[in-house]
Amino acid sequence: MYNNLAYNTYTQNNVGVESPEKLVQMMYEGILRFNMQAKRSIKEDNIEKRTYWINRSNAILIELVTILDYTQGEVAHYLAGLYNHQLSLLFQANIHNDAEKLDEVNQVVKGLLEAWRENTNVAERV
Repeated sequence: MYNNLAYNTYTQNNVGVESPEKLVQMMYEGILRFNMQAKRSIKEDNIEKRTYWINRSNAILIELVTILDYTQGEVAHYLAGLYNHQLSLLFQANIHNDAEKLDEVNQVVKGLLEAWRENTNVAERV
């Protein structure tokens, strides 16, 4: 039930999503937005909001781990490890009120988003 929270939220809010690829992009974008809000909450020393926004990012990452297709080869295993490491960083950010951990997660997610967009654009041109 909890694992499908992010997926259900995005599909309910975005009925017109054209493809699973677009959904993954939206999930990465959601992590970046939620982490920005969490960083703002850290600056404001608002523990409740910080926890709320980090939990939103956690839910998306958990969903990304859940939907991995391990029949597609090593990349799924790599992504599982990468996503789980990001979850660990988010946990540390929340526990230690550490915006730098959020920045680390954001760097990885931005890289994944860029690669995903590039791969999707190449696939559309073929």
